[in-house]
Amino acid sequence: MCIYDSKILIGMGRVIGDGGAFFQIVDIVVKPSYQGQDLAKVIMKDLMDFLDKNTYSGSYVSLIADGGADKLYEQFGFSYTYPRSQGMFKRY
Repeated sequence: MCIYDSKILIGMGRVIGDGGAFFQIVDIVVKPSYQGQDLAKVIMKDLMDFLDKNTYSGSYVSLIADGGADKLYEQFGFSYTYPRSQGMFKRY
């Protein structure tokens, strides 16, 4: 999902996954000069509407909450995985 101001991309977010069991919300971003206008919330609402329509009972949706973004994601029902599991990564 993308948000434009005229022809300028000012915000975006993506859902990736296998289309059934596992999904991940990634790349929630708003251009700094447009932050503070609840655009991240608009992006998340759109992605959650998509997930509500395209997931199944038991589907697992994950994300990485950088900085204070956890407060945004909590508003949409997300909770911490720790201590049940821990996020890991490898960068190339």
